[in-house]
Amino acid sequence: MDNMLTASQTRIYVPVWEKSNLTVKEAAAYSGIGEHSIRELLESSDNNFSFRVGNKWLINRKLFDKYITDTCLHNQ
Repeated sequence: MDNMLTASQTRIYVPVWEKSNLTVKEAAAYSGIGEHSIRELLESSDNNFSFRVGNKWLINRKLFDKYITDTCLHNQ
């Protein structure tokens, strides 16, 4: 019985750059953009890269990358 694992002990670590969806904290670390600024982006009308699960925001990493790239190119 001692070597049986519970569900909380079997967490699998997935690097942020391999995740399909990121939390606000992960998106901030991934992009270098502050959490406050990420939350402001989530509230903007042109946000097509996120969705909510209950009270939690999740950010689609690939769409977020595209949004950042397109925004940077558009503002040059």
